Amino acid sequence: MTAPDRASGQPLYSLVAWPPEALDTWLRRTQERLGVRGFGAPHLNLRAPFQTDLSTGELVAAFREALRGTAPFEVPVRGWKRLPHMLFLECVRTPHLSDLHARALSVGPSTRAPHDGEGYTPHLTLGLGILPRVEDLIWAEVQKLTPPATSFGVEVLSLTREERGEVQEVHTFPLGEGAELLARLTGEAGRAEVRGAEG
Repeated sequence: MTAPDRASGQPLYSLVAWPPEALDTWLRRTQERLGVRGFGAPHLNLRAPFQTDLSTGELVAAFREALRGTAPFEVPVRGWKRLPHMLFLECVRTPHLSDLHARALSVGPSTRAPHDGEGYTPHLTLGLGILPRVEDLIWAEVQKLTPPATSFGVEVLSLTREERGEVQEVHTFPLGEGAELLARLTGEAGRAEVRGAEG
């Protein structure tokens, strides 16, 4: 499928990792102080927002399968980066993140953005849609700032959906032992229901 089309009315989905509370709070306060904002709460996209013809249930099942066996991981923070009208905290594209990005892209059919694949740059957005007349001033301020973490750990990933300007968390995927425990509990609950029905 081609790039997402917001005019189509289809929701935009994302697979994201959330920064820890200290970094999240620091980013929000920095946004407020500088008068900028990103899209929704600070997050790291594992792939660009996408559209799909899959139902929500099918999408959750597809991601669960794609993420099977994924262990918790560390995301190193590289530093500030600037693009036209956008400022963000760039993260290191580790082999683990590259693998996760490829797994996320394998879920479909779905749209694909130009900066997926080789162009994928993991990051936490500080500001989007920054006006040209203040870009240089804000960039100068940002370069003086040191984030409160040089890396952060990720133990869960979330599937989110954006519709009519609102971002909602659709499903959470625990990684590693958390995922295995959840699968066992789900399986045991299912077996208990079957036993109850048989009894």
